[in-house]
Amino acid sequence: MENNRRDWLKKISVGVVGLGLVPFETFALPTDHFPEKESKDTPVRLSSNENPYGPSKAAKTAMIESITLSNRYGWELSSELVNLLGVKNKVNLNNILISAGSTEILDLVGQFAALQKGNLVIADPSYGYWTDTAEKLGLTKIKVPLTVDKKIDLPKMLSSITADTKLVYICNPNNPTGTICERNDLIQFISQASKNSIVLVDEAYIDFTDQESVSHLVLENKNVIIAKTFSKVYGLAGARIGYAIANSSTIEKLRELQTWANGAVSVVSTAAAIASLKDENFVNETKALNQKTRDYTIAELEKLNISCIHSNSNFIYFSLNNYKKDFFHQLEVNNIIGTKIYEEEGKWSRITIGKKEEMQKFIASLQ
Repeated sequence: MENNRRDWLKKISVGVVGLGLVPFETFALPTDHFPEKESKDTPVRLSSNENPYGPSKAAKTAMIESITLSNRYGWELSSELVNLLGVKNKVNLNNILISAGSTEILDLVGQFAALQKGNLVIADPSYGYWTDTAEKLGLTKIKVPLTVDKKIDLPKMLSSITADTKLVYICNPNNPTGTICERNDLIQFISQASKNSIVLVDEAYIDFTDQESVSHLVLENKNVIIAKTFSKVYGLAGARIGYAIANSSTIEKLRELQTWANGAVSVVSTAAAIASLKDENFVNETKALNQKTRDYTIAELEKLNISCIHSNSNFIYFSLNNYKKDFFHQLEVNNIIGTKIYEEEGKWSRITIGKKEEMQKFIASLQ
């Protein structure tokens, strides 16, 4: 049993390292973690909120065709991508900053805020592992508990802001809970919170919803920064491409923290992002498949007495408080990669929504 467990831990090492759950050196990386073809021994990865359907065919074609351009710097492609992003988000070109995934944007904003010293305010739990670096650079983290129904408590977040607050972080929809802030409430919150501090809104999962971005606020407000990514609905997590939307003066300050602004992303990834933006059918199909499979999974989990939070994303947050079996053991023996317990009270965990057959295997493993 110990050998089997060791093998399973090796298989999940990349997933858990990506989540920041364990030190990188804890496990050796297996050579077969990314096999050329899936087999019965390939783990079902339901840990990192990846898009199981992507990249789109258009993105794959663009990536292949762009390989021959990889001996040149991608200035022209970067400019084309910035143009497309400006049009999509109804902002100007100088409101966009391209990055190697949205995590680079979170890091940049954390560094920028840390230069001023003070504290950052964040919901708990939320997507917070990037804040470790900000803390090391001098920011003190103030955690604000969620509401009873696992939503970000905007009034409590606002009341937690002090004269020393330099950064307020809102993940909308929130990771790991999948809950979303009501748009008008969020806009009012930003209006108040941004008077004395930067408000960073992470919209990594907003494409799975019908809610509009709050990106229009950056045109008039220098203290609002929106982080966006191609990792989720576009299926380009491994390509590492994202971007920031902010006031032009704020973008300029963030650019100063980069050695080469808009230069961190490869030609191949940039080509994939451009093609993805033009492929609206893929996005719509992904969103529809995700919603259908999400509804199925929630219904099946609740049949097993596992209470779920309504999700606005490609993952589900659920309580294991009334589940009688060893949840993580059931995943282990069925070669499924999950996450962890995020809140001890209620034993709340999270699972990514994969393809229908993957979720059927997930449910079967728990029965």
